[in-house]
Amino acid sequence: MQYYDTGYLQILLVVVLVAFILYNITRAKQGKSLFIRRIAGLNAIEEAVGRSTEMGRPVLMVPGLSVLGPVGIQAVNIFAYITRKAAKFGTPIRMCLADPALYSVAQEIIRDVYQSEGIPDQYDSTSVRFISDRQFAFAAGVVGTIMREKVAACFLMGDWYAESLILAESANEIGAIQVAASTITTQTPFLIAACDYVLIGDEFYAASAYLSREPVLVGSLIGQDWSKMLIAGVILALTAQASFEKAFVQQTFKESQKGDRQIWTREDITPRLKKKSELLEFRLFHPHDPEAVFPKRDKIKLQPWEKDDTGGSQ
Repeated sequence: MQYYDTGYLQILLVVVLVAFILYNITRAKQGKSLFIRRIAGLNAIEEAVGRSTEMGRPVLMVPGLSVLGPVGIQAVNIFAYITRKAAKFGTPIRMCLADPALYSVAQEIIRDVYQSEGIPDQYDSTSVRFISDRQFAFAAGVVGTIMREKVAACFLMGDWYAESLILAESANEIGAIQVAASTITTQTPFLIAACDYVLIGDEFYAASAYLSREPVLVGSLIGQDWSKMLIAGVILALTAQASFEKAFVQQTFKESQKGDRQIWTREDITPRLKKKSELLEFRLFHPHDPEAVFPKRDKIKLQPWEKDDTGGSQ
């Protein structure tokens, strides 16, 4: 019944979302400049890679405990961009992974980066490493890499759990510049405390569009932002409307007969607030609810002879 009542609103929302995305993808393909706000953590990539180049130390990239899925692929795509920057300066990289499937994909992606840059001979097959699929064995292996190789830049992006602070503090101890992001919200405060830059919330998912400026990705991102603003605007408008409507003073009137005339007299002069069933948003989201159709109807009073022995109606 709930879907029957409000299903059209869900369909309308999907249609509007798709329209916003397609419209902005078309705008991006036409060469129009679409604004994406500055993300400090991603702007710091060149600074971090440049620092590693100056110090002659490798760049470390870790996707946490991410598996082969949307989060893992997103992290590896960001690392591919970082690797492309590092390859231009001949800066060594280290990537540590905890999932065998993601490890295989990451190897191919990083190899393709070096080939696309025209320097396939600089690709080191040991730069992409599978450490362990066990949480703290993986953390210990990554910490060992940090301490042995004295990395100058550390990128921690992906699914993080209890091992996040171990790695972040280890990199902080050797003075590495750190850029982090986590899809696990409970770990974000720990990364903020120990890292230089942190991507918060949707910034991690917007990174590909921000870095590549691919029209499809940029148009999708802008279309989603438009939808969020529309939803927020509708919520604020309905909240204001409901607050005003509920506070509106109501008075009760009663019809009476006086001679040959029908008159209306005020039965109760005490102001009252509207009931929930009398509000606009209730009627909008519950169009088939009896209270929405007849919000002011009176309950039918049964006469004594209309009740059975059990107290119910005939």
